[in-house]
Parts: sequence; structure tokens; C-alpha cells
Amino acid sequence: MTDSSEQKVDHVVIAGGGTAGWMAAAALSRLVGRKLSITLVESEEIGTVGVGEATIPTLLTMNRLLQIPEPDFIKCTHGTFKLGIRFENWLHEGHDYIHSFGDTGRGCWAGGFQHFWMRGQKEGVAKTYGDYCAELKAAEANRFGILSDHKLNYAYHLDATAYARYLRKMAEASGVRRIEGKISHVAISSDSGDIESLSLEDGRLVAGDLFIDCTGFRALLIEETMKTGFDDWTHWLPCNRAWAVQTELKGEPVPYTRAIAHDAGWRWRIPLQHRAGNGLVYCNEFLEEESAKQRLLSLVDGEPLIEPRPIRFQTGQRRRYWHKNCVALGLSSGFIEPLESTSIHFIQNGIMWLLLMFPDPVISQASVDEYNQKLRAESERIRDFIVLHYVANERTGDPFWDECRRIPVPDSLKQRIELFKDAGRVFKPQDDVFSENSWVQVLMGQGISPQRYHNIADAMSPDQLAQFLLEIENNVSRTVGALPNHGEFVQHLVSIASK
Repeated sequence: MTDSSEQKVDHVVIAGGGTAGWMAAAALSRLVGRKLSITLVESEEIGTVGVGEATIPTLLTMNRLLQIPEPDFIKCTHGTFKLGIRFENWLHEGHDYIHSFGDTGRGCWAGGFQHFWMRGQKEGVAKTYGDYCAELKAAEANRFGILSDHKLNYAYHLDATAYARYLRKMAEASGVRRIEGKISHVAISSDSGDIESLSLEDGRLVAGDLFIDCTGFRALLIEETMKTGFDDWTHWLPCNRAWAVQTELKGEPVPYTRAIAHDAGWRWRIPLQHRAGNGLVYCNEFLEEESAKQRLLSLVDGEPLIEPRPIRFQTGQRRRYWHKNCVALGLSSGFIEPLESTSIHFIQNGIMWLLLMFPDPVISQASVDEYNQKLRAESERIRDFIVLHYVANERTGDPFWDECRRIPVPDSLKQRIELFKDAGRVFKPQDDVFSENSWVQVLMGQGISPQRYHNIADAMSPDQLAQFLLEIENNVSRTVGALPNHGEFVQHLVSIASK
């Protein structure tokens, strides 16, 4: 096999299925313009982690590229809609806020809406920040719909296993070959260091030109075999354990995820059509495993449908996501806890950048380097956003949260916090998955208040400002008032897909 800088790619081998493997298989088989042979190796005996049941709006892009009709998607994944995340008890007990996906109000070239809102607060004419966001108010009202005159920003709650099954069917229809089996050995070229083939337990050999590692936390190809290294982020994100359990759904499914802080971490609640996904994330230095399990079971609504499953993880990322002829996707590339539902996004982002590199007839080192740089930058920005939730807290007296406030934050996050504290400024890098408004909502939700606002907000007279804010509030009220009940809209889409 030739050096990776010259390796032609005709045959792609995907090691592992699950959400990552079948997303990659579906995307490559349907979106790469030239002839490509794709083989996916997986074993039914190997389970999936199964925490990625909430998403962010970027998944809509993937579904549209794959031409997946939304009613079909909602039906097959037992999906519901998601307008944001409700953070409960994060700042302190009894406090909550919603990080919504929508824009809040209207800003201008010189400053975001938060500056006009802060002046409105000073003048006594502004309501709460969330009153100017349609997505947030719709989430609170349990309403959702897709309107022609107002585009809501939304994501999904979904059964990730069902999504993988749907993508598998699509990929196999597009020519992907699935092989059932366990990988026993990975053969490396002594000359180039590239992967040559996978050996299965039954003796079969699967050769390829490009290998995609979707083997989960094990990272069989990228780490166990190629030893690319791992950057441990535990000192920034100390949670390292979780319990997950599915329960009966009690009441209507709400269009938001719940993230509820407890004394040693947080727990999630994700409503689907037919059940709820629940989990408790914690740091084992502050909570014992069995105690965490019993705590989760004591707090869930509805009867458990399965036995709770333990998940052990280490936050951090591979030093290289693409090395030689191996690309890591999903959990094999690293793990940032699911607080902001970025797990499936990171899979998608890796696939999208891989697709952008595929027009080349060979694996180019320049493309590999660019891929690694892009994914690294994205991962670090997501990391900073997650760390923000922990370090900015007022939960005094809880040893875990007291320790979180003492975390020496990354310089990149420190700069963002100081900019906002100083004058409400948020500068969004071009490729940042989180919008300026996302940062504003979480910064303020975690108790960080700017000392002043941009003087552009003083350009309006007091009457003009009051009218400006009132118009936005009224538009939000009209938009939300026109939306149907969330659960009814979901069932409407299911009925369309069933025809």
C-alpha cells in the first residue's frame, strides 16, 4: 500500500454501525458523486451507548441532503420537536432558564439585541429577555408548528437506534454492503503505516483504501491500533459516569429537553412519542455508582421500560481525527458530555468535512491536516460552551459545584466571559455551531451580567425604544399564538407519513 499522501480511495470500510456508522454509510453512498464501494462491518452482539437522543438544528441539514421527508423521519424515529434546553437548578436551586435555538429580538451591525434590551431594562420598558424570542415562548407554551411566514429554529428528540435502522435501509438501497461479524485484528502496512484490512473472528478479511472508525469508546482503529493519542479534558469537565433508562411517557411530550442539576452533576429528560429518555450524569468522586442509579430511579416519571444501563466515559478528544487512511467518527473520536446535545452534530460535522475532502482522487495530506484543524477547533468551541455551564454557578455548599467554580477555565472561554462581563459583547467565530444568542442566553442564565451596553442602543429615543421592544414582543405573541399544540402537530406529521 502506498503512502497516505498518494493513496487512491475506491473502497471505504466502516468499522461499526450505530448512529455514526450508518450516518456515514448513508451520506457517502448517496452524496459522493463518483463510484465508491462501501462496506460496513458490525456485530449485533455489540450494543450502542444510546445517549444521543436529543439534537441541535444542524441535523436538519443532513436530513435535507439525504432527502429524508420530515413526516417519515418523525414517524420512524418516534421523534418530537425540540426548541431548546431548559436548565433547572444550574445557577442555584430553584432557578431555571431556557437556552432556545431561536434569535431573540433584532440587533444591528454594531451590536446584538442584548444591548437594546439592557437599555430597555434601565429605562423600565423591557420585559424578560426571553419574551422577545418566539422559540422560547413556544417551548414554554408547549406549541410547535412549521409556518410559511415565520421560520422557527428547531431540532429533534429521536430514538437514535431507530434513526440508525432507517439510515441502514437507505444506505443498503444505495449499494452499501453490510457484513455481520466481530473484528479480531487490524492489519497495518509495515511500509506506510496505513490500515490494510480488518480480520473478523470467523477468518474473513475485509480490505479497503479508507477506514472509518465507528467502534465507540473502544476506538479500535484510531487508538488501539494506530495510537494517535488522546487529550484528556477531565480537569475541565469532571463528570465521568452516567446511568441511562427509558421510561413510560407521562403527560404530553414537551418541545424541549430538560437538564436538571443535582449535587454531583445533572440529569436529562428527553420526551419521545412513545417513551421518555432519562439519564443521570455524575462524577464518581462525589457520588457512588449504586447511589447514582437509585437516585435516577427515584426521580423519573413513569415506569422504567428497561434496566438502567451504566455508562463510563472520559471527556476529551483524539489528537488526530484523521490519521493516515483512518478517520474517527462519533465516540471513537472523543467525547464531550451530552449537556448541549452535540454528539450527533459532531458525527455529522465530521461526515460533512469528509465529504468536502472527497473530490480529491487521492488522500491528500493537506486535506487530512485541514480536516483535523477544523474538527479540533469545533470541538474546543463546544468544550468551552459546556464548561461555561459548570464554572458559572452559585451552588455554594455542594462540594462538586464548589470544585467546578475553582476550575481554571480555558483561555478562549475566559476571553469570552470577560468580553461579555465588560460590555455584553459576543463575537461568534465563523464556524461556531452556537449562535451569538446561544452564548448570550447561557451567559445570562448562569448569572453573568454585563456592566454596560453598546452606545448604539442610545441612538433611539425612549419612546422609539419602547415601541421597538413592544413590536418585537407583539410579533412573538402572534407567532406563538398561531402555533398548534406540539403533540398534536407531531401526530399530524405521523398521520401524513402513514398514508
